[in-house]
Amino acid sequence: MNVQKQIDEYIASQPEAKRSELQELHGRILQVMPGCKLWFLDGKDASGKVVSNPNIGYGSRPHKYADGTIREFYQIGLSPNKTGISVYILGIEDKKYLADTYASNLGKASVTGYCIRFKTLKDINTDVLKTAIAFGFKN
Repeated sequence: MNVQKQIDEYIASQPEAKRSELQELHGRILQVMPGCKLWFLDGKDASGKVVSNPNIGYGSRPHKYADGTIREFYQIGLSPNKTGISVYILGIEDKKYLADTYASNLGKASVTGYCIRFKTLKDINTDVLKTAIAFGFKN
């Protein structure tokens, strides 16, 4: 199954409110970076054990792991969770940058070194989120 089909099926499997918001965010991210590489991680390790929430990934960057190996990974991640949605912006060296730059204008969101987490799109300024995502692609 191709990645776009996996993403479509995953989004379609979500409860309605979250499904609509994921579909909207998916479209907005693709507007920021049309034609970017897409990823779908089902949240399972090699043995089939669930180790994380499923993630939709966008873009491509080299990622250095703790053991020193370097592998390709996505730049922007999108993942629903029990309390809302998380947008991951990976590869930022300064772990305070996201919070210092975007948190005050974002609305009701939790911002960490690489993650913007919010309950619903109504709670945030989506233009600020779009700007943060664009930064993630350029970084």
